[in-house]
Amino acid sequence: MTREVDLVIRGARVVSPDQIIEASVAIAGEHVVAVGHDDTMPPARAEMRADGLYLLPGAIDSHVHFRDPGYPNKETWKTGSAAAAMGGVTTVFEMPNTHPPTGTVEALRIKLKAAESSYCDFGIHGLLGDESIDQLEALLDAGVTSFKAFVGNTFGNLPAPTDGALLEGFEILAPLGIRTVVHAENSSILFRRQKRLQDASRIDAMAHLAARPAVAEIEAINRVLTLAEWTGARVHIAHHSAADSLYLLREFKRRGVDVTVETCPQYLLLNTDHMRKLGGVMRVNPPIREPRHNQPLWDALMDGTLDMIATDHAPHTPEEKTRESIWECDCGFPGVETQMPLMLTEVNRGRASLMDYVRWSSVAPARAWGLYGTKGVIAPGAHADIAVVDMARTGTLSQNKLQSISKISPWNGRAVQGYPLHTLLRGRFVMRDGKLVTDAAGWGRSIKGIQRMPAAKPRNMEHYSSAIVEAPEGIPANAKPLADAL
Repeated sequence: MTREVDLVIRGARVVSPDQIIEASVAIAGEHVVAVGHDDTMPPARAEMRADGLYLLPGAIDSHVHFRDPGYPNKETWKTGSAAAAMGGVTTVFEMPNTHPPTGTVEALRIKLKAAESSYCDFGIHGLLGDESIDQLEALLDAGVTSFKAFVGNTFGNLPAPTDGALLEGFEILAPLGIRTVVHAENSSILFRRQKRLQDASRIDAMAHLAARPAVAEIEAINRVLTLAEWTGARVHIAHHSAADSLYLLREFKRRGVDVTVETCPQYLLLNTDHMRKLGGVMRVNPPIREPRHNQPLWDALMDGTLDMIATDHAPHTPEEKTRESIWECDCGFPGVETQMPLMLTEVNRGRASLMDYVRWSSVAPARAWGLYGTKGVIAPGAHADIAVVDMARTGTLSQNKLQSISKISPWNGRAVQGYPLHTLLRGRFVMRDGKLVTDAAGWGRSIKGIQRMPAAKPRNMEHYSSAIVEAPEGIPANAKPLADAL
């Protein structure tokens, strides 16, 4: 007798990067157990018709700021993860620039406690900086899944790691196969130019872009990927914004560097034409750039130079985003809830296929963070992380309806076509019929236990800091300098 399952979703179209098939999906507990013709589905305690709808693997957002602990007026784990659930996002990776920063085991434990209210599964990026180098392995043991290096300054004003610390951090993480996210802008350029603009009394929105030219991204990416190539470290370039630095990504990928790269909807769809109208609402790091950057970033997604879509969900209160001086407007805005309808709208316009979108939103991040097979796919044995999407549904994005505490968005009033109607996380509805399932708070859990990164490929280990502190064979560690011996 065939065993009864918990749920069968019938009559849908299941999307992978390679094909879209008409199929039904059976779910037992937290996992998919069958994908196939409706007649082959086992008996189920519950059924859902999905005729005309698409089943996408739940989106994986590699870059969110849930501000918890430290800034509950901006966001909490509960409100940020609720926004994720509403947006068809089932897994997020959260950034370390909270208060305290996630650079110690104690700070990590505070964050993990806050995350107990999460509606989605999560990874935690620990802080890679000069003060945390000796904590990296302890942080991994305590639950960190990956690291973040703020080479460019952003909210929280964490000091950029010195090049020496960045190199040593890569030396520690390369043999472990752990990936480090990098905010790749040159802080020295940014600080100096911002000071000159402030001294000149420039407080307009365009001054922010003037302070952070594309060359700051070009230089930082080149430096970071040079260190990654030397050490064999895995890196991930966050929020790639400029057309001008794409050539570096192509070259380092050609040379075999294990680098993955994200861009965000704001860099694909917004530009300075919008910033002239919205001002500080659009202040974000790196900045949203001139119109000439939009299409090359789309092209780079299509050809694989850019691997994935993330959001850099970075909420602030409306008052913090609308001050007179651009320098006093906090950087960032909410995005985890609006990403999917924005991108599905572009699919409907013919700029990409649904298969492309699944590759960018789910498959590529699952591979980058060692989750593919368990997440990033709708197949037997995988977690039942599913966004049920209506590609025909139309609407208008409204900042007042966001689950995020941050009720201010550059997407406010934007017409979209294509919405997630239901979101399942490990077989449980966390959003259903367009409404948050409030008793699912806390269903989310860390992905640390299922993360399986490929074998590490460290390089030049004889030159690592850990190697050079050892005396060469045959030379006593306490040997005196020649001058002292004479």
